[in-house]
Amino acid sequence: MDTDERRGTARATSHANVPRELWVEEPAVRRRMADPVRTAAVRAVIIASLTIIQGMIAFLCTLAGSWLAFPMVLSSVGSTVVATWAVLDVWVTRQVWNQRHGVVSMPSSTARQLRRERRRARRTARAAARESARIRRRERSRGGRLSEA
Repeated sequence: MDTDERRGTARATSHANVPRELWVEEPAVRRRMADPVRTAAVRAVIIASLTIIQGMIAFLCTLAGSWLAFPMVLSSVGSTVVATWAVLDVWVTRQVWNQRHGVVSMPSSTARQLRRERRRARRTARAAARESARIRRRERSRGGRLSEA
C-alpha cells in the first residue's frame, strides 16, 4: 500500500511510472576538511574512544576487585594524556593548514586589504616603468634626428 493510498488521496498520474530514488545527493553545506586535518581528527576520535573503553574497563575491574584494576587505572591516566594531545593535534594541524594555504577572504579580511595594496603598488610601479621606458625611447629617437641634422 502506497503512502498516498493510506492518506486517501489519489496518486499523481505524472509521477506514477517514475521510481523513487533511494539516495538523493544534496550539496554540502560546509566545505570538506583538509586531508591532514581529517586524518588528525580520525586519529583523535579513535584514541579518545579507546581511552573511554579503557576507563570503563578500569572502573569495572575496580568494582570487581580484580588485580588488573591498578594497572588499568594507571594506563587510563596515560591514555587520557595521549587523547588530550591528539585533540590538541587536530587544533594545531588545522591552524597550520589555514596559515599555509591562505585565509578565508571576507570583505573585512586584513589579508584581502593587504593584497589589494600590494596589487595597487605593483600597478603603479609597472605604469612608472612603462612611462620611463617611453620617455627614454622618445629621447633616443629625438637624439638620433638631432645628430643627423
